[in-house]
Amino acid sequence: MHKILVVEDEKNIRESLEASLSDGYDIKTASNAEDALEFIKSDVFELLITDIRLPGMDGISLMRKFKEAYPQCPVIVITAFSSIQNAVEAMKAGANEYVPKPFSLEEIEIKVKNLINIKKISDEKDFYISEKDSAFGDIIGKSSAIVNLKKNLAKAAPSDITVLITGDTGTGKELVAYTIHKLSGRKGPFVPVHCAAYAKGVIESELFGHEKGSFTGADRQRKGKVELAEGGTLFLDELGDIPLDIQVKLLRLIENRTFERVGGNKSIETNARILCATNRNLSAMIKADTFREDLYYRVNVFPVHISPLRERKEDIVTLALYFAKKRGNYVIDEMNKVLLEEYLWPGNVRELQNIVERAVILSEDNNLRIDLALGKKNADDTVPAQDLSANDKNLDDMLSDIEKRFIMTALKNNQYNQSKSAKALKINRTTLQYKMQKYGIKDAE
Repeated sequence: MHKILVVEDEKNIRESLEASLSDGYDIKTASNAEDALEFIKSDVFELLITDIRLPGMDGISLMRKFKEAYPQCPVIVITAFSSIQNAVEAMKAGANEYVPKPFSLEEIEIKVKNLINIKKISDEKDFYISEKDSAFGDIIGKSSAIVNLKKNLAKAAPSDITVLITGDTGTGKELVAYTIHKLSGRKGPFVPVHCAAYAKGVIESELFGHEKGSFTGADRQRKGKVELAEGGTLFLDELGDIPLDIQVKLLRLIENRTFERVGGNKSIETNARILCATNRNLSAMIKADTFREDLYYRVNVFPVHISPLRERKEDIVTLALYFAKKRGNYVIDEMNKVLLEEYLWPGNVRELQNIVERAVILSEDNNLRIDLALGKKNADDTVPAQDLSANDKNLDDMLSDIEKRFIMTALKNNQYNQSKSAKALKINRTTLQYKMQKYGIKDAE
């Protein structure tokens, strides 16, 4: 419940405010600023309501001290001595609302509700987009897709709900699963299982374990990943690669929270939380009878989708700098930023990380030079088919567009000084002038 501090020397007004607001908020009251300061030292408040005229320290001075303790918290100032001078002084000191007496309690209730909501939204925004927030670790970016992703993770984490994480290869599905585990506060381990890595006859034993003598080579009892994840989180990556007969046992695990080791007949209970991920279309697999529909609905209780990097270009340079600065104090100039943002990143964040790390190794100074030839060599893997089919430009046109953008960026960064721009582009001034004429670029766009 949101905690509010009300400071008012008139008893009837103080008690009326307390009675009016106590239905939805935790209210603390004081008749003077000195008592209010003692409350501020020992408690945490989200909003202050104070009269300007108080015995002893006035309300403006109290508000300044409150703002020192809670700089992001709103303040409502009330006074019987309404004047423009008072209002200006209160607003300069940090007041969010100024209410002259007499006032209606309904008016105060509305202002309190609005200010609490505004603070909540602001707090959420700061929390979700902060790259310094350790809770989200390596989930980097300020795009709306990343902000929404973090919000969903924060909502899903505290419960035991089953989460299905979808996204293209290389988008960071395991990182998202680990973040949910970390945010959940579970004391047990995070146990990932890459289902595509195991042969059909092996994955059952890997998941559920086996009893001694249950098959050739089973010379001792062995615990599976489910048991190892007790008290923690079991992450099933590439869920679509699990064979149908194992899907039945996985469904039982999710529904009943029980399983049996291979070769055993004892039912074992588990409290491991289950997170799943796939880059495959499970709905299409259901139609093809290669994935169970009932299992799909059990794992897809809380879907989380990770957008591909090409759909959140504003995060690309931020991510590149994040990877580069793990190895030193590197910078990326405007030319290379354009190159990063123009590329479609079929391998997503994983591909970006690889290219940046190679660029760091090959760099002769702290200025990274991105060479996309270090990425995938197969042209079919470089540009998604749908992007090419929707594009009526040929390769020469596309390269010309990129070259024009490079030139315009260099000119703008150098205040259209052609000598400096040519130097930045590593071409001579005559070549720059020719290309400016070719692309119709004026001295000042």
